[in-house]
Amino acid sequence: MTSLLNKLLILTLTAALISACSSAPKKEPTEQELYEDAKKSIKLRNFSQATIALEELEAKYPFGTYAEQAQLDLIYARYSALDLDGSILAADRFIRLHPQSPSVDYAYYIKGIANYHLDIGVASQYFSAVDVSSRDPGNMRQAFSDFSELITRFPDSQYAADAQKRMIDIRNRLASYEMHAARYYIRREAYVAAANRAAYVVQNFPKTPVVEEALMLMVEVYQHLELDPQADKALAVLQLNFPDSAAFDQEGKFVPKFIQEQRRSLLSVVSFGFLD
Repeated sequence: MTSLLNKLLILTLTAALISACSSAPKKEPTEQELYEDAKKSIKLRNFSQATIALEELEAKYPFGTYAEQAQLDLIYARYSALDLDGSILAADRFIRLHPQSPSVDYAYYIKGIANYHLDIGVASQYFSAVDVSSRDPGNMRQAFSDFSELITRFPDSQYAADAQKRMIDIRNRLASYEMHAARYYIRREAYVAAANRAAYVVQNFPKTPVVEEALMLMVEVYQHLELDPQADKALAVLQLNFPDSAAFDQEGKFVPKFIQEQRRSLLSVVSFGFLD
């Protein structure tokens, strides 16, 4: 009987000990442990885990030793995890909280890169059939602004040279988008709108590859609308800057190519051209 009571007592004490251990509060990781976990995850390219650790560190130790560096690493981790929107938010926050940081140029750079790739989109990076010039370049304009801010504020930054190259590419893309819109208006016989788009390219993107095409379109549209002064002026600019343009035949005469008169079917009229 005594032996049985001893066994029951041992089992009761063991159960109580297990229960006490399971209910004991879990040890919270220190700031250094969280940061080291994040750095280790970044080194292993486990950016999702790194993001979790960095976000927890920032939430629990917002004014800690590693706070500023953790916010900077969070920009990189989110961008590397293809969380472009998240990296932009992290960059904006870093710029707002640490405007005098020696690394704030990096925040501007990653913000610009993220906006740049948001505009291009994942599909167009892998499928050549996607026409980038037809996309609304909203994020591309923001990327241009980000890079411009970087170059203006930090002309000696290690990221300035690449930012400058990307700004040139962005200008070319913006100009191509305007010409895509101009050609669309030609198809819809909205000739004034087409000419305005082309003129915008000439005035605002004078060193881009599509300027020649813009001038050609302007000449043709103005001639079609019988706006002779505007047509002559655009033609003179075209001849001066592009004397060997494909717009001229062997005798140097301008040859129209954009406007093609078409009889629009009843279906096209009813559907506003969408079912052409």
